[in-house]
Amino acid sequence: MVSQLKITVICENSVFGPFGLIGEHGWSCYVETEGYSMLFDTGQGLGVLPNSLILRKDLRSIDAIVLSHGHYDHTSGLPAVLGISGPRPVYAHPDIFLVRYWKKGDVLREIGLRYKKEYLEAIGARFVNVEEFRDIYPGVYLTGVVPRITDFEPPDPNMQLRDPEAGWVQDPLRDDLSVVIDTEKGLFVILGCAHAGIINILRHIQKNLPGRPIHTVMGGTHLGLADPAQFGVTLFSLEEFGIKRLGAAHCTGLENGAKLYNALGERFFFASAGVSISI
Repeated sequence: MVSQLKITVICENSVFGPFGLIGEHGWSCYVETEGYSMLFDTGQGLGVLPNSLILRKDLRSIDAIVLSHGHYDHTSGLPAVLGISGPRPVYAHPDIFLVRYWKKGDVLREIGLRYKKEYLEAIGARFVNVEEFRDIYPGVYLTGVVPRITDFEPPDPNMQLRDPEAGWVQDPLRDDLSVVIDTEKGLFVILGCAHAGIINILRHIQKNLPGRPIHTVMGGTHLGLADPAQFGVTLFSLEEFGIKRLGAAHCTGLENGAKLYNALGERFFFASAGVSISI
């Protein structure tokens, strides 16, 4: 169990402060405990270095890097971070290296990790495969692959892979993982993009850490494109966990972020770049 915890948002779509921070479509946060520190995701590479400097978070001090999944807006800052930190363990699912696309009609964009594994290893990435729920430090866990159980958290149909035989296929995003930190007040959950579904993720955590209450959830909820029916069921289902604080970010979207604020009141906060949360 962790007795001291501080999370500082380094990269996010919006900026809280102080002056000079860069906003970007991406996500990264700096995690500090009494014994370890790590960087969870690296944004798309625009803000991770200048924002870390402004927020006085020394990337040379991190013990590890964790990547939530293999999309460019969570991984593209990795070379820049390694250039400061030096060689570090990088915890991630092996599927982060899949070539990924966003495809809608005739519009096609490559959205995956922009760098080859060999290049990243050459500049100091020591990849550690994560597929199962596991700890990486005392009281600090990674969810690994999250089972998709709910019937109201569908995958994004526009996220595609190109199979040499079958052609375009749905990207299952099996690499989507979250960070869980066990504190004296309960579990602190940091989401990347919640492609597995926020309810699926939280139920998976409860299954692996039975009896531990979930105190805080923050990060990308992937509710930005949720229709009113999915959003309503998700909001209703969130109440089963008794969450004390929920900090929406990144892929939550402005409209559904505002709806969460209206529904949750003082339990809600926007996890913008510069926001710092402690337990």
